[in-house]
Amino acid sequence: MDHTIIHFEIPAEDVTKLRQFYSELFGWKINRAPGPIEYYVIETIPVDENMMPIRPGVNGGMYKKDEQDVKPVNYISVESIDDYVEKLKALGGMIIHSKQEVPGVGWVALALDPEGNQFAMLQPIQD
Repeated sequence: MDHTIIHFEIPAEDVTKLRQFYSELFGWKINRAPGPIEYYVIETIPVDENMMPIRPGVNGGMYKKDEQDVKPVNYISVESIDDYVEKLKALGGMIIHSKQEVPGVGWVALALDPEGNQFAMLQPIQD
């Protein structure tokens, strides 16, 4: 598995305004995802019927900020959340949101590198 960025998220105080900004600036499609959570899917590249990219690139999401200091997050693919959480800690990183399941997607953990930069690790569901 390549350990590459496979998803990103942009927090927004005014989702409507930020959706319009990115849509007009880059031509991104940004639509509300189904479900009880107010979450918007960002398509920077086209997807198939299963929401999988049909060419190289990275898609993401947008949501309403619930805290002032929330920053964008890049999600990096890993084979095993458990193994990479241990590796991260051994290398001086810190977990700030422990492993949790994202139904239909996989397992995710939010982390900080040794300099305090936030990122997430995502173990996708294996077919």
